[in-house]
Amino acid sequence: MMTNQGNRLTQGQFSFLPELTDKQITAQIEYALGKNWALGVEYTDDPHPRNTYWEMYGNPMFDLKDASGILSEVNACRKTFPNHYIRVTAFDATQGVESVQMSYIVNRPKTEPGFGLTRQEIGGRQIQYTVHSYATDKPEGERY
Repeated sequence: MMTNQGNRLTQGQFSFLPELTDKQITAQIEYALGKNWALGVEYTDDPHPRNTYWEMYGNPMFDLKDASGILSEVNACRKTFPNHYIRVTAFDATQGVESVQMSYIVNRPKTEPGFGLTRQEIGGRQIQYTVHSYATDKPEGERY
């Protein structure tokens, strides 16, 4: 088994940069609002790469055009879920696009347990790989 236990989760934009400040988050929100994208705040305690559907905090903000209001939602989510991963997503509803255009993490647990890569030999010389999130070794609600 190979592990990267203890490393930072690198999902979404800006994941290799230092944590974004509230000022930098506000700048990204203003950029998305300028493109008429709808913003949402999501959280999870299971950051597995295949877990693309995180829990929505509140409703998507389709009509909100004030960056400070969206940052207020981010901070409320941080207060409610201080030991979870929290991300901001920006959805482009343009016909033909209809997809998330931005997604970046704005909160992380104090310690990130990381992932393990398990290799399994199957049928002949074939090898299957599985990614395991160490966070899921504990039940939901007790992970961080």
